[in-house]
Amino acid sequence: QVQLVESGGGLVQAGGSLRLSCAASGRTSSTYVMGWFRQAPGKEREFVAHISWSGGSILYADSVKGRFTISRDNAKNTVYLQMNSLQSEDTATYYCAGRRIGIQKYEYWGQGTQVTVSS
Repeated sequence: QVQLVESGGGLVQAGGSLRLSCAASGRTSSTYVMGWFRQAPGKEREFVAHISWSGGSILYADSVKGRFTISRDNAKNTVYLQMNSLQSEDTATYYCAGRRIGIQKYEYWGQGTQVTVSS
């Protein structure tokens, strides 16, 4: 089992920045693909970004491309999401997730951290 704990959410004004962290514990392995997802009230959960175990493969949703940066520190078992130029549309609960290489579905999820952007 792997436990994921997000932190770093909060209230920020439009145009501001936040950095989310996701700390993994348990049967951790740097060979997990790690992703960030978000869910706004009344909307379905959506993909934000993911990063391969080496960091060499990164994918972003079009809505955050150029504003968000995903990174990971395997020595610390931590994944980050740097969010810049935040907009009110970015308001959501952000979730960290992990899956083993070769597995399509994300297997492990954090409890989420709230990000609220005021306009």
